[in-house]
Amino acid sequence: MSAPVKKNDRLTVYIEDLTHDGNGVAKVDGYPLFIQGALLEETCEVHVLKTLKNYGFAKVVNVVEPSPDRVDAPCVYFKQCGGCQLQHLSYEGQLKWKQKMVENVMRRLGKIDAPVHPVKGMQNPWNYRNKSQIPFAKDEAGKLVAGFYKTKSHSIVDMERCLIQMDEADRVLDALKYDLARLGVTPYDEKSHQGQLRHVVVRKGRATDEVMVVLVTKSAKLAEKDAVIGAIRERIPNVTSIVQNVNSEKTNVIFGDRTFTLWGEDVIEDTIGDVRFEISARSFYQVNPIQTEVLYQQALDYAQLEGGERVIDAYCGIGSISLFLAQKAGQVMGVEIVPQAIEDAKRNAELNGFTNTYFEAGPAEEVIPRWYKEGKEADVLVVDPPRKGCDEALLNTIIEQKPKRVVYVSCNPATLARDLRILEDGGYKTKEVQPVDMFPHTTHVECVALMSRVDE
Repeated sequence: MSAPVKKNDRLTVYIEDLTHDGNGVAKVDGYPLFIQGALLEETCEVHVLKTLKNYGFAKVVNVVEPSPDRVDAPCVYFKQCGGCQLQHLSYEGQLKWKQKMVENVMRRLGKIDAPVHPVKGMQNPWNYRNKSQIPFAKDEAGKLVAGFYKTKSHSIVDMERCLIQMDEADRVLDALKYDLARLGVTPYDEKSHQGQLRHVVVRKGRATDEVMVVLVTKSAKLAEKDAVIGAIRERIPNVTSIVQNVNSEKTNVIFGDRTFTLWGEDVIEDTIGDVRFEISARSFYQVNPIQTEVLYQQALDYAQLEGGERVIDAYCGIGSISLFLAQKAGQVMGVEIVPQAIEDAKRNAELNGFTNTYFEAGPAEEVIPRWYKEGKEADVLVVDPPRKGCDEALLNTIIEQKPKRVVYVSCNPATLARDLRILEDGGYKTKEVQPVDMFPHTTHVECVALMSRVDE
């Protein structure tokens, strides 16, 4: 049976749903069309771009009856840039959609019936990113361009500013490309593997106002190095660290293995609540500091600490959540598979004067059972895994070791729902889920879930 529509058809459809990545869903005789730029409960004239056996893709030509939540996207690059997906949806509408999306995923994928609370959003959902990774390249005319990638491509939109990143990154974006071109610093070309500058990464400590600029280059040799340093310092007066990272591989991965400081300090500092952190060029650190505090406070609230508990943080990274918990816990033990992150965690604990923390490098599913055998049982176990969710072995470890409470911090509702289901089948009950909007104007949402043992 062939699809009821074909490529290049124009038709008017009603949008009855949104996908997890923010595309509208319309059905033509039961055949789903995924439509970029369409919003829930809109009537749109669309142009069919591609048809497959079971579904197709289309784009909006004209909005006949707009959603009450539709707004004009304030960014002039919105329709080209792949960084934001939801600027055409009011912020209130974004929060409502994200709550519904989390609810649907919990019910559909996880068969979880716990309440999903309204999303904790931002008072000002703009200029929130404290880290920007800006690719540099040449356009077809040979002009140096910098910006962010077009949707589903590695073609750069040449931009002067970005509404969700900090002012310092805008200044780099707007001006540094001209300085670098003038100084003869050539941008890297992915196809030919020629050129020097791949990315400029800008990081900022919100509380300290310290800025780090990282130049990611193909080789250690940097043309006009002193002049480049001078240009950055002139453009960004509050820069305290200029770092070079070398990535000589043919890869989409941004950072290489070699990093060295060109000028200033090796790290910048920031605080989350009352906890200080040192941030290096390659440290993992949440990009929205205002909402990070909301997220970590939620994890702390769910942990329900009274002062004597032992907490295990199973994906502790540089210790950001661990140290937040250490303010109220008797002891916090963190495990992370990346040795450098563990060194960062130990240093950050020392920086804050914590004496009730212990960090160890290794696989959580191996380290935690050993801790239990040594009598170091957890009252509360906290996990904050990558997007793929928890390792199956770690979930089995949790079920076997039976901590009283599990606090699950997640950046992917789908893998969260999957893992909660496994834990529920293993003797836990999901009490509630609190979404937090870490990335306004995008389709991403963080969640914190509280689980307790059924026998508690």
